[in-house]
Amino acid sequence: MSDFLSHECGIALVRLKKPLAYYQEKYGSPLWGLYQLFLLMEKQHNRGQDGAGVACVKFDMAPGEPYMFRERNVESNPLDKIFQPLVARYNELQASGTVHPEFPETVKRHFDFCGELYLGHLRYGTSGGYNLSACHPFFRRSSWPTRNLVLAGNFNMTNTADLNATLTATGQHPIFATDTQALLEMLGHGFDEHHEELYRHFKSHGLSGTEISHRIGLELDPARVLREVSAEWDGGYTLIGALGNGDAFVTRDPCGIRPCHWFEDDEVVAFASERAPLCTVFHREPGAVQELEPGHVVVVKKDGTVRSVRVKPPGPKTPCSFERIYFSRGNDAEIYRERKALGAELADSILAAIDRDLEHTIFGFIPNTAEVAYFGLMSELRLRRRAEVKLALLEAARLGELTEELVDELILSNWPRGEKIVSKDAKLRTFIGQEKWRNTLASHVYDVSYGIVTPKDTIVCIDDSIVRGTTLRRSILRILSRLQPRKIVIASTAPQIRYPDCYGIDMSEIGKFIAFEAAISLLKERGQTGVMEEVYQACRDYGARRSREPVNHVRKIYESFSAEEISRKITELVAPRNGEWSGEVEIIYQSLESLHRALPHHSGDWYFSGKYPTRGGYRVVNQAFVNYYERAEGRAY
Repeated sequence: MSDFLSHECGIALVRLKKPLAYYQEKYGSPLWGLYQLFLLMEKQHNRGQDGAGVACVKFDMAPGEPYMFRERNVESNPLDKIFQPLVARYNELQASGTVHPEFPETVKRHFDFCGELYLGHLRYGTSGGYNLSACHPFFRRSSWPTRNLVLAGNFNMTNTADLNATLTATGQHPIFATDTQALLEMLGHGFDEHHEELYRHFKSHGLSGTEISHRIGLELDPARVLREVSAEWDGGYTLIGALGNGDAFVTRDPCGIRPCHWFEDDEVVAFASERAPLCTVFHREPGAVQELEPGHVVVVKKDGTVRSVRVKPPGPKTPCSFERIYFSRGNDAEIYRERKALGAELADSILAAIDRDLEHTIFGFIPNTAEVAYFGLMSELRLRRRAEVKLALLEAARLGELTEELVDELILSNWPRGEKIVSKDAKLRTFIGQEKWRNTLASHVYDVSYGIVTPKDTIVCIDDSIVRGTTLRRSILRILSRLQPRKIVIASTAPQIRYPDCYGIDMSEIGKFIAFEAAISLLKERGQTGVMEEVYQACRDYGARRSREPVNHVRKIYESFSAEEISRKITELVAPRNGEWSGEVEIIYQSLESLHRALPHHSGDWYFSGKYPTRGGYRVVNQAFVNYYERAEGRAY
C-alpha cells in the first residue's frame, strides 16, 4: 500500500500457568513471560507505530501491596521506550541485591513487571488522536480486585454515540472520548453489577469480608458480563482484558472481522492478532495455533481453567480481506500462498496491457509489502511461458523442424524480467503524523534504479492496493517517468476501494478515494450530476430514520460505469502532466471475482463491494456521502 494509511492495531496476551520458579528453573529467568510478551509485540510491530502499552497482573499479593501495573508510550519506537527502562530497572534491582532471580518471589515483590499475566497493545491511531490518553491499555481502578479492569483491543465501533447514550441512561456521566472509553465503562459497569450481585448473595449467607472477596473471585463470570454488555456493540473487534483477581478474557466480534489467534499448553496460554508470531515466539507448528471463534470469548480464570464460550449470535463470517492483502505479516504460510495467488490472478490483465511482449517489459513491485504478490505474478508468467515453449518445441519436433537455433530463440527470448525498479528511502509513517506534511514529503520517499530501462520498455509495478492515489500521483509515477519508458503499468492486487471502512481501517472519508473521485468525474463529464443529488437525499433520509433496512445508497454512484471505465478515469487523474514524458500509463485493478478465488476464507470486502456485515456499516457509508456532499470533514461515525 503505497498510500499512507492507519490500520489494524495489534494485541498480545501471555498468561503463565506455572509458578514463577518453574520459568526461572527451565528458562533461566522469572521474567520469561515478560520477555515472551515483548517478542510477541516486536513480531507484530507492523500493526502499530503510533503507540504501545503493556500491563501486568500479579497473583496473590499481600494486602496493601500493589498488583496491577501499566506502561504506555507514544514516542517514536514506543516498544523500545517501554521495555528498555523496564530492563534497566530490573538490572539495577539485581545489582543492588534487592532482587535475586533464583528466588523469584523477591523479583515479584520488588519489580513491577514480574507477574503471572501480561497484556500488550500496539496502536495505529484511527480515533482519539495520538496522545498518551488515547493509548491502550485503558485502566479502571478500584480497591476491590474484581472491579479493577485493564482493557485493550484492535477495533472500531460504528455506534459509539449510541453506546455512550446507553451509559448515560444508567445514570453515569461518561466522557465522550473514544470507543475504547465507552467499552471500558460499559464493561466496568457490567462487572460492578455482577460483583454487587455476588457480594449481596454471599453476605446474606453470613460469609466474612475476606471470604466474600475470595468467593467473588471464584464465581465471577466474565463470559456472562460480555454476553450482557456486548449485546448492543456494532463493529469489528478483538478485545483483551484482565481483572485484578487474575481472570483474563479475549473476545472477538461475531463476524470475525478483526483477527485473533491463540494456543494453550501446560505452561502458558497466549493470544496475538496474528498466528505466525505465536508460532515463532513459542516454537509451535501452525496447526497448534487456533483462531478464536467469532462471537466467542475465551476466559482464563485465575485458577488456570480455560473455556471458550459464545457470547454473541453468529453473524455473516466476513474476516477482513485487507489482513491478507496487506496488514498481516507475510510469513504466515497461508497468507504467503494467498498473496502469491493475488499476484498470479493479475497475469491475464497484465499480459493484455503489455500486448504479451515480455521481451520489452520490466517487472517490479512497490512497496515492499507487495513483494510476495510480485513473486506470485512472476511465477505464473514463467509457468505460462514454459508451457508455450514446451508446445512450440513439441510442434517443431513433430514437423522435423527442431534446430539448435530454434531452441535458443524459444528459450532465451520473451521471458519475464524482474528488476528492483523502485526503492523506498524513508519510513515516513514512523515519524510523520500530519497529513499535509506527509503529502509535502511524499515525492521524496521513493527513488528509482537508473540505467535499466530503455525507451522500448514497459515498466510493470505491482502495488498491493491503491486507496487515495496520492503517492502515485505525487511521487511514484513522476519518478518512474524519469526513466523514459514506453509505458508504465501499475497493477493493484486489491480491487478498487470505493466505500469507507468503519471496523478498524482509517478509511472513513469517501471523498479521498481515487475510485470515488473518478466516478464523480465521470458523472460530471456525462451530465449525470443529478445522480449525486439523488444519492445525497437518499442518504440523508436513511440517516433520519431509526428503523430501516440496511441499504447502501452510495452504490448508485458507480452503477453507470464499468470497472474498466473507472480504471481509465483513475489513470487520467494520476498520470503525470509535467510535459517531460509522452509515454502511456495504465492502472489495473484486481477483480472481485479473482480476489475471492485467491482469498477463499476471507470474504470481508465491503470497501470494495459496498456489502457491509453489520447494520452500522450501512449507516456509516450513507453518512460518509452526506459528509462529502456537505463538505464536512471528519469520520462518519
